[in-house]
Amino acid sequence: MQFVKTKGEIDPDGHLRLDLSTQLPAGPVDLTVVLESASFQTNGSKYDFADFVGKLLWQGDAVETQRNLRDEW
Repeated sequence: MQFVKTKGEIDPDGHLRLDLSTQLPAGPVDLTVVLESASFQTNGSKYDFADFVGKLLWQGDAVETQRNLRDEW
């Protein structure tokens, strides 16, 4: 496995094009792309969930359900 860090640019059509030199052999590869951009940052305002307060009718013990879900991992 080889990790490559580089800078890129998105074209006006929204496509990211990469031209990277690696020491990998020819063939298919799996890529993981992490996009860090100021455009993904929130403006500090938080969503107001007040419209949803009290709307969920939960049947059962929420903590126990959460523990069961975590145990599945």
